[in-house]
Amino acid sequence: MEPFESHQSLLAIDIWNKLDKNIVAGITTRNGGISQKPYDSMNMGLHVNDSIVDVIKNRHQLAENVDFSLESWVCAEQVHGNKVLKVTKEDKGKGTLEMATAIKAVDGIYTKEPNILLTACYADCVPLYFFAPNYGVIGIAHAGWRGTVGDIAGEMVNAWSKNENIPKHEIYACIGPSIGKCCYVVDDFVIEQVKNTLHYDTSTLADVYHERSKGQYELDLKHLNYVLLKNAGILTKNIEISTYCTSCRSDLFFSHRRDLGKTGRLMSYIGMKG
Repeated sequence: MEPFESHQSLLAIDIWNKLDKNIVAGITTRNGGISQKPYDSMNMGLHVNDSIVDVIKNRHQLAENVDFSLESWVCAEQVHGNKVLKVTKEDKGKGTLEMATAIKAVDGIYTKEPNILLTACYADCVPLYFFAPNYGVIGIAHAGWRGTVGDIAGEMVNAWSKNENIPKHEIYACIGPSIGKCCYVVDDFVIEQVKNTLHYDTSTLADVYHERSKGQYELDLKHLNYVLLKNAGILTKNIEISTYCTSCRSDLFFSHRRDLGKTGRLMSYIGMKG
């Protein structure tokens, strides 16, 4: 079952509203904005050589659609790492209008405070959403292959367990739209990193990748993150996985690989109404 439901220019994790009606979580599509080609039209990335004015107008549109003003957003720099950071109301507005103010060298952010919208940008990488409904904690992470093999999923879960005293079985996670194994081919170097990450769980390797031709492998980043979330202690029944492939669905998504690097960015988001 696809956990993301369409709401015009957005795909929302409506299933989590059954856990808490105040949760707002989802991802933008490429549609409904004002950016010009090749960023047409709902580009949310400030760093892709699109018109900054157009991107900020697109962001204002998202703000209106989800009822979280731009002043309440928090954006991280996203360096394809595995660092996770707790944010508070003092961080509101960082990275919203310019990249220079984004939280440096971080790919995962979480908060215990309401009325903050955590955001991240993507064009094939895996959006990871986290929610502990009984503790009022939310989080988001950007997991490209480097962040994935660095186990940013486990870093988030462990931060909540260690720093916020949240039992791992009470954490929910959702793996968002990203490039699928159908379209994601990598080389030996990447696969060696995958093997190193799963050195304790080699039985899952066959489900994570398979060799297409010599030295070329189809890699299922979503499934790899699923394995890492389970290994971190999240219950299988608490993990949702999107079926969308960003590369296949050019009608809905930007794709760095499909579009040869010249494309816009989707934005994932999660917030709690106070």
